[in-house]
Amino acid sequence: MGAAMRRIQAGNALSAFGLGFTVPYLYVYVAQVRDLGAGTAGAVLAVFAMAALVVLPFTGRVIDRRGPLPVVVGGAVLAAVGAVGMGVAASVPAAGLSAVLLGAGTAVMQPALATMIVWCSEPSARTRAFATQFFLQNLGLGIGGLIGGQIVDVGRPGSFTLLFGIEAAMFLVLAAVAGTVRLPRTSATASLPKEMAARAGGGMRALLGHRAMVQLCVLGFVLFFACYGQFESGLAAYGTEAAGIDPSTLGVALAANTAVIVVAQFVVLRLVERRRRSRVVASVGLIWALAWIIAGYAGLGHGSQTMATAAFISTYALFGLGESMLSPTVAPLVADLAPDEMVGQYNAAFALVKQLALAVGPAVGGPMGAALHGPYIVTFVLFSLGVSVLALRLGRRLTPVQDQPSLAYTSRVVAVHKPEAVTASY
Repeated sequence: MGAAMRRIQAGNALSAFGLGFTVPYLYVYVAQVRDLGAGTAGAVLAVFAMAALVVLPFTGRVIDRRGPLPVVVGGAVLAAVGAVGMGVAASVPAAGLSAVLLGAGTAVMQPALATMIVWCSEPSARTRAFATQFFLQNLGLGIGGLIGGQIVDVGRPGSFTLLFGIEAAMFLVLAAVAGTVRLPRTSATASLPKEMAARAGGGMRALLGHRAMVQLCVLGFVLFFACYGQFESGLAAYGTEAAGIDPSTLGVALAANTAVIVVAQFVVLRLVERRRRSRVVASVGLIWALAWIIAGYAGLGHGSQTMATAAFISTYALFGLGESMLSPTVAPLVADLAPDEMVGQYNAAFALVKQLALAVGPAVGGPMGAALHGPYIVTFVLFSLGVSVLALRLGRRLTPVQDQPSLAYTSRVVAVHKPEAVTASY
């Protein structure tokens, strides 16, 4: 990695570290520590998600016109203000406003950081760059959550204020680190040739006309809905209600998920970076289908409690394996599909799809996981198999190099050596 990429990755890891301090405890903080009630806590979480849905449709065009750096810095500062506000919020309006600022700030940073990675990496290094980003994010979240768990005390509101203060400080560190990055190109849409600027100005219409990107967005929605959208809602409700899992075991399961990602990420990277992306994602669908079947055994298999607990933790671990396969596959594909003048808009569109899935997933999965145990498992086994089908269909729309980038590097080596071989024959 070059100096710019190292700074981007370091800032990204530190912001994830800050988020890890507060994300697991936000509901408890609002409902119990500030004594605002479960309804208010649910509303704050909903506002947090809705703020992201509101700002993301406008974020991509700003990135393409002004560059990703101002968006990262602005989003980090906005999120820091929201974190500080949440740490001292003692009323419903204050908590709601803080959630808006925090949700909007963290949302706009995602596509901006992804665009910075694209600008600072060659296509040949992009797969590894996004895998590194995902690895550092999970490492930061995991370490932050572990340390935060040692600090937090429901009986001391000041301990939560400290957590949100640390989160705000990490966002400001991200802003400071990002501000020192010298991007290899600084041109925005205004400096592009007229025909390219016109395409960038086409925005959503141009993106919707790109069939491969539309199919990737549909695939992305199903991916995030069937996995991330269930972690802290439907799957947790199913585990406690159907499988009789102790709530503390949920933390162990999430730790197992993070541990698999951290341990397996670069081993998996070696296995997938020279294979077709569509087939890698299709394999993830099969792995997740197996994970849901094992979850079905945990809750419906009538085995011992020890076996049910082991099966439930294994489900989260298998999800982590699939995630480690997706990180070097999906995000680089978004970048490879995007025209140079619309990288920000493509990244923002995919982030919007992810956010929609994270909003719909708990709303659908939560009630099903709590009450409709058999149908819940069957539904998400089918969604996981749907991932495999959609991935293979997407593969037919991709060029050979988009589906398997290593082909481009192989062909370049042949092209370089071929003239030498011809000369030698004379």
